Amino acid sequence: MQVTLVHVRVRPEAVDAFIAATRANHEASVAEPGNRRFDVLQAPEDATRFILYEAYASAADAAAHKQTAHYLAWRDAVAGMMAEPRRGEPMNGLLPA
Repeated sequence: MQVTLVHVRVRPEAVDAFIAATRANHEASVAEPGNRRFDVLQAPEDATRFILYEAYASAADAAAHKQTAHYLAWRDAVAGMMAEPRRGEPMNGLLPA
């Protein structure tokens, strides 16, 4: 399983808009054939900090996600909301198998 932890920090005034844009991306992403999880997490002590937990069956499925219309729309919609560049941290999913 291919997992990516996407670390995001948004500008304080953009939190609600970021959540709305990310909800649309989440809803479409979980319908992708290779998707196993797509969790959106917000830090309890800092509402501007998020982690997107994206799990795909394979690296090819994760790469295909980056070509979808919903991902490209999300990427463009949130670009101006970022307080700093987002950072993807790739991980190998071991359990569950």
